[in-house]
Amino acid sequence: MVKDFFGRDHKGRHVDEPEIRVTDRRRIQLDDEAETNNDARVEGPNLKPSYVEELEGRTKAAEQKLQEVQSRFEQLRKQLQSETDETRQRLNRAADERAHREKANFIAGLLPVLDNLQRATEAAETGNSPEVIAEGIRQTASSFENALAAAGVEPIDAVDQPFDPELHDAVETVEVDAEDEGKVVADYARGYKIGDRLLRPARVKVGRHTAKANKA
Repeated sequence: MVKDFFGRDHKGRHVDEPEIRVTDRRRIQLDDEAETNNDARVEGPNLKPSYVEELEGRTKAAEQKLQEVQSRFEQLRKQLQSETDETRQRLNRAADERAHREKANFIAGLLPVLDNLQRATEAAETGNSPEVIAEGIRQTASSFENALAAAGVEPIDAVDQPFDPELHDAVETVEVDAEDEGKVVADYARGYKIGDRLLRPARVKVGRHTAKANKA
């Protein structure tokens, strides 16, 4: 080492004096903390308990299963809706066909009535006897009643029956004895029903008992 006249080296330090080294421990502490934090960030995910990972795996599997079930349910719903629509359309077509068939049958049953009316008209025009014409009219009425019966139409029996406002329409009253009070004496127009449905009430004459009739 080269010394100058005063015994110092080229840096100005005395050669005989020991060199003092200063260590910045704050820097060391900060470096240690940074390294610890880096290790924590790197090793953090690996510290997760195994049961947590298992629960997460089960949750994902359950979510996937739920999606599959929802997808399958949506497919079944669409299929059921399609089948329901097809069934409804098929039933509507069957109902329309049945209605048209019943209508055609009813009209076919009325054709003999038309035939008898034409015969009665011809008999009257050719000067046949009243008995022949009357017989033709009776046959026409009978044919019409048969057509109504085939369609399920039933006449309402009114004469000698108690007056029923649900079935009878009273257009006139007549004085009768006490035992005939409230009974139908005569009908002006027959009533008809089909099943439990009233088509037309019978227009009737109803007996009424009074003190004057009782004395008579």
